[in-house]
Amino acid sequence: MDRIDRQLLSLLLQDGRASYQELGRQVRLSANTVAERVRRLQAAGVIRGYCAEVNLEAFGRSMHMISDIRLGERVDRTLFEAQLLDVPQVIGAMRLTGDYDFQLRMACTDAREFEAVIDRLKSDLGVRELRSRLLLHEFPLSLDRILQ
Repeated sequence: MDRIDRQLLSLLLQDGRASYQELGRQVRLSANTVAERVRRLQAAGVIRGYCAEVNLEAFGRSMHMISDIRLGERVDRTLFEAQLLDVPQVIGAMRLTGDYDFQLRMACTDAREFEAVIDRLKSDLGVRELRSRLLLHEFPLSLDRILQ
C-alpha cells in the first residue's frame, strides 16, 4: 500500500460514495486507475464494504446507552450473541476480556423502553449483571489518522 492508496482510503472514509472521477481529481490519477486501485484494496480485504450512517433520532431513538454485561456462569456465549439479534434496541455488541463479557450499545426511545430491555436481557438472555452509562455526546474521530 503506497501513499496514493492511503490518500484514496482517507477520501473514501470522508465520502464512501465519491465517484472514481472525483477521487481521481483529488489524487491526480485517471478514474480508471483509481477504480483499479480501489478494486485491489477491496480484493485484499483492506476495504471491507460501504455503509450508510443513519440518524437514529429520526426513528425516535434519541436515548443511547453503553452497557457492560456479565453473563450467568452457565450461559452459552454463542447463543447469547445469536439472541441479541432479536433485541432491536441493541445496535452494537463487542465481546470483551476483563470483568465483563460483553459491551452493548443500545438505542431506546425513553427510560421505560430501556428498563424493559434490561428486564428482557436478565430474564430471557441470561445476563447476571449489567452496568450502563447514558451516552451524552458522541464526536467522530476519523480512521484516516492511522493512514498517515
